[in-house]
Amino acid sequence: MRILLTVDGSIYTKKAVKYLASHLEFFKEMPELHLLHVKAPIPAGLAVHRARALLGNDAVDSYYKEESEKALAVAEKALSKKDIPFTSSYKVGEITDEIRKYASKNKIDLIVMGSHGHGALAGAIMGSVATKIMASTDIPVLIVR
Repeated sequence: MRILLTVDGSIYTKKAVKYLASHLEFFKEMPELHLLHVKAPIPAGLAVHRARALLGNDAVDSYYKEESEKALAVAEKALSKKDIPFTSSYKVGEITDEIRKYASKNKIDLIVMGSHGHGALAGAIMGSVATKIMASTDIPVLIVR
């Protein structure tokens, strides 16, 4: 089984990691665990061109990488402590689209995510990314609150 655990560095990501790590007995064999952080791009238009012009492409790309590594680090540390194997990746783009593309490309069987993320004014009951993923994929989604 291939499981995608979406990671954004929020408290709900920590809860999802903890829940998954403590319930691996649900699976006959150790699942193939994928961690994915998606960083929303600098808003399109003048801002992104200005940032790249002022800072350079390498600096902007380095920013995305560093921010993603910070978000992934908490999950990686928790899983490593329990000797749970995983692979980590990050993407830059529209969050819901990148999660769906990654899940499809890697033939993911289950998406696990926290109920809320860092988004501004996340949904009152459930975060907007979680809601969009559930509405736009046929892959089962486990939401951890």
